Amino acid sequence: MATAQQLLQSLDSLLAPERFKDYGPNGLQVEGRPQVQRLVSGVTASRALIEAAIRAEADAIFVHHGLFWRGQDARVTGWMKQRLALLLGHDINLFAYHLPLDAHPELGNNAQLGLQLGLAADSRFGDQELGFLGAPANGAAFGDAQSLGQHVERALGRAVTWVEGDGRQLRRIAWCTGGAQSYFEAAIAAGADAFITGEMSEPQVHYARECGVAFIACGHHASERYGAPAVAGHVAAQLGIAHQFIDVPNPA
Repeated sequence: MATAQQLLQSLDSLLAPERFKDYGPNGLQVEGRPQVQRLVSGVTASRALIEAAIRAEADAIFVHHGLFWRGQDARVTGWMKQRLALLLGHDINLFAYHLPLDAHPELGNNAQLGLQLGLAADSRFGDQELGFLGAPANGAAFGDAQSLGQHVERALGRAVTWVEGDGRQLRRIAWCTGGAQSYFEAAIAAGADAFITGEMSEPQVHYARECGVAFIACGHHASERYGAPAVAGHVAAQLGIAHQFIDVPNPA
């Protein structure tokens, strides 16, 4: 057993949230019971995840997408009331780490996605150096966007969208999980032959065609399923508490 404060200290020490300018508060977002024996991790603090954590008799939940974001409506109504009522009614702690979880060099979303895809990062790029850049760990190259896209589909178990570049061998691969399509230009400037992220907006299609760099959109949720269980499992093992990852499917 550990205390919620010990869990917070361990997470803060590992993820160093003070280093990041983020879109919302990192750390303990909802205070629950002081003692923690069972930790549940997931991608988003949705009602479905909270309800699953209650069934799992969790004392704390660790997520990437928490409840509170800069600029959101501060009123506790609708879905916010429902989620908070469940957390407070069952005395469950909610811990959320956004950009710090993306960025951790071994356990974070980007590092863990690289492991899933067989990519080895050797440099970082973009705002707050959240983007990873490297090559296939086996030293090979992907022939084109279609071959890379099919590889990502097999690794993540879901359909992806790709935009062809100029047909070059894809040796230098950049990636940044979630809604990081705005990092595409920085990836191009860093020398990437292809860029992988969760989402794609209209401009990226034109950038790919005009700059010759392939673009792969593999799903926001699908790209961020791996950091939360890696971090939560690591910290739970340190503190001697139980951990369970619960994946709530999401097509986005």
